[in-house]
Order: sequence, then C-alpha cells, then structure tokens
Amino acid sequence: MALEQNVSLAPFTNYKIGGPARYFLEFKNENDLIGGMTKWQEIAKAEGLKADHIFILGSGTNVLFSDDGFDGLILKNNIEFIKELPDDRLEVGSSVSFKELNEYCISHSLSGLEWSGGLPGTLGGAVFGNAGAFGGETKDNIVLVKSFDLENQSLVARTIEECKFNYRNSIFKNMLSGKEIILSAVLRLAKGDRETIQKLVQEKIDYRESRQPLQYPSAGSTFKNVDLKYCSKELIDACKNEIKSDPFPVIPIAFLIFKAGLAGKKIGDIMVSPQHPNFFINLGKGTASDVQKLIALTQETIKEKFGVTPEPEIRIIE
Repeated sequence: MALEQNVSLAPFTNYKIGGPARYFLEFKNENDLIGGMTKWQEIAKAEGLKADHIFILGSGTNVLFSDDGFDGLILKNNIEFIKELPDDRLEVGSSVSFKELNEYCISHSLSGLEWSGGLPGTLGGAVFGNAGAFGGETKDNIVLVKSFDLENQSLVARTIEECKFNYRNSIFKNMLSGKEIILSAVLRLAKGDRETIQKLVQEKIDYRESRQPLQYPSAGSTFKNVDLKYCSKELIDACKNEIKSDPFPVIPIAFLIFKAGLAGKKIGDIMVSPQHPNFFINLGKGTASDVQKLIALTQETIKEKFGVTPEPEIRIIE
C-alpha cells in the first residue's frame, strides 16, 4: 500500500479518458485507507495542497475526468467481499461488481436483484447514485450502509432512511461527496428459484446488449430521464406513447435526443450513439473537452426544442 504519483486515470474509467492524478491510492480494507490517509495529510501539508481535495473512484463506469487530470488524491476502492447474514441478507463490499453479485445470487438462489442484470459498475457506486434500471433501484434492497468518515477517521452505519435516497441520488452524493467512503452495504434478498432468477437476470443483460453500444467506451447514460413535473402539457401530450416508469413517470431523454436530430452528432471523436442516443461514445481518441462540448450542445438543443434542460447523470470531475 503506497501513494503513487502522476497516475493516468484513463485506464480506470469506462470512457478511457482522463489526465493524471497527482496522487493515487488503492485500498483493499480500512487499515490501508487509514494508513494512506495519514500519509496524504502529511504530503498535503508539506506541499501546500488542500487535504480535502479527494475523489473516491470505484470502477469508473459513470465518471468523466478532465483532460488535465486531478490535482489531488484519487482513492481507488478495492474492497471486495460477500458475507452471508441471517434472513437471506448479504453484506457486500462496495467494490463488488454487479456482475459478480448477480452470479452469487444465482448460485445461491437469492432473489431481489434481478432488475440489475447487466448493470455496469460496483455496489458502492450504485449506492452513491441510487442506480436503477427496469423499474428497480438500489435503495429497494438496502438495509444498512457502512461508510468511513475521512475527517474523523471513524466508521458510520446508516439505515435506509438515513441514506436519504432519491432519484439517482443519496446523502453520499448530495451532502457527503468526498467526505465519506462507502465500505459495504447490507442487502435484503429472498429465497427464490435459481432457474427463474437466472432467466430474469439474463433477460436484462440481453436487452442491454441488443440496445446499447457496449462495444464502444462510454459512461453509460449521459443524462437522467426527464421527470414529467418539469415538462409542459404540450410536451407530455406529444410524448405520451413514450412515457415510462423510472420508477416514476418520465420521458426517456434518449427519445428527446433522437427527436432533436442529434443521433450520430460528433464533436471530435465523441459521438451521440445512433443505437442509443443517451450514450455518448468514444470512437477512439475522444477527449473530456469533446464530451463536455457535446453535452452542452445537447442541453442547448433540447432546451430550445422542448423547453427542458437535461441533467447529466455522469459525474464530471475537474
């Protein structure tokens, strides 16, 4: 366990974009984290850096780093474990991927996470942003979340109510970003039929593979879907056949991007995917600047045509 310097962030993100981190620490447990943070505070004081200039990185599926990199400390979370608890509950390390978690649930005939089939990223990232798909959300399975307070170097345990989950949001994203690290979560599941669970998970995987441009680097959904409460009656009427539950009524932003004529639009080597217009894909040499320009263009165009401004779902880190 050691703090590294000038580590390229591009390999640690799905987008394959990003400059160097000034300091970089991978940790597998609480002791690694405490030791690394002690060293970081010493370095920050000696070099006149802001000790709280920290970003916590999971699998990098929903992140866009600046081309200039990050002039602070990147904490790369590698906490991976799955522990069985009574009453069909699991405590799961925050760095466990949904692929691994779904495979575990299938092999142990545990039902409740079928909605997450094919979901990219880790459990910690999903808790952070209350990730959701196919009518389900991470909060639906949460009992307790354990985190680490970086300032006080202490453990914190929060119930689902205390996590303040909302649409693609939580207390960790809204109030505690960069202040606490999610270590693990206790999930509520139920015994089920193994073949049925496997079938339902595979259906979600197949759906993603058939409709999403997974062969290209991207950060997944670029924007959140549009809550009907932000839409005019005219827009709702015009999109009435497209409205879906996510888990409340929304207009799919991919539909609006397509109707605005932006599918296939390119800036540099970043393109609005014709296959799924809410995916902005890296054709090979895309930059963070290209992505941000395309995001801004899309927001301006959607605002002009439909009267709503799309809210980014990806996290832009500078």
